[in-house]
Amino acid sequence: MKSPDGVLLSVLNTYQESPKFLDLAPRTRRDYVRHIRKIEAEYHDFPLAALSDRATRGEFLSWRDRLAKTSRRQADYTYSVLALIISWGFDRGLVPGNPCERPGKVYRSERIDNIWSADDEAVFLKSAPDHIGLAFMLALWTGQRQGDLLRLPWSAYDGQTIRLRQRKGGAYVSVLVGEPLKILLDSTPKTAVTILATTRKTTWTESGFRASWRTACKKAGVQDLTFHDLRGTAVTRLAVAGCSVPQIATITGHKLKQVEAILDSHYLSRDSALGIAAIQKLEAHGKRTKIPN
Repeated sequence: MKSPDGVLLSVLNTYQESPKFLDLAPRTRRDYVRHIRKIEAEYHDFPLAALSDRATRGEFLSWRDRLAKTSRRQADYTYSVLALIISWGFDRGLVPGNPCERPGKVYRSERIDNIWSADDEAVFLKSAPDHIGLAFMLALWTGQRQGDLLRLPWSAYDGQTIRLRQRKGGAYVSVLVGEPLKILLDSTPKTAVTILATTRKTTWTESGFRASWRTACKKAGVQDLTFHDLRGTAVTRLAVAGCSVPQIATITGHKLKQVEAILDSHYLSRDSALGIAAIQKLEAHGKRTKIPN
């Protein structure tokens, strides 16, 4: 059925038929549709002519603030989808104005605190089922994203190295498998095409894995830590072990500037192990060069 002209619903529908939307990854399209449904529920009959009214910006921001009472992160995501679609429509002359530019965010992530400590790791692995524990170790020892690891086939592991192409950005990475992970991989039955598999011997769906992951975290009493935090934890541990930025980027697939930004701003500024390592290196250097007391 043709969407009515002159209202926001017409632009929402046109965007979902466009190459811009259809070229997105399937997971991204599903996420967008979920947020578009929220926008439709509130503003399906919003007049396009009103988008050039200065008061519209305040209306949209007030709506975002109401959404933020439930979840600030999701409120920002929904608003960003609205802003993206209106910007897309404005560029194509479908709407008379764009009131959603540069809104700022209501959610601020304190990523600096979200590092899995050795104690967190021990508590989690003690209570997690084996197939979830394997996912934990695979993320910790490779620094890869959840989606890439869920799709990782056994053929990507040759007994020494894991090789894969990351879905986001398309980077190829080759990770020499550390002994703790190697022991685990070599003792894991190959019940599915993918390394990570359910208890039913099938490849995980992303939603199924997230549900099982949340259950494992709850059982372990782990709070405020996510699977994605294992990627940052891997960066941290590599840095503490003395790895250079290029070495870390080679393993995780980050760009050099991304690794530098992570180390500078998000993960390492409260890691006392770095300070200890630095002093130990200074002491060792002093012994070699006989620095006077």
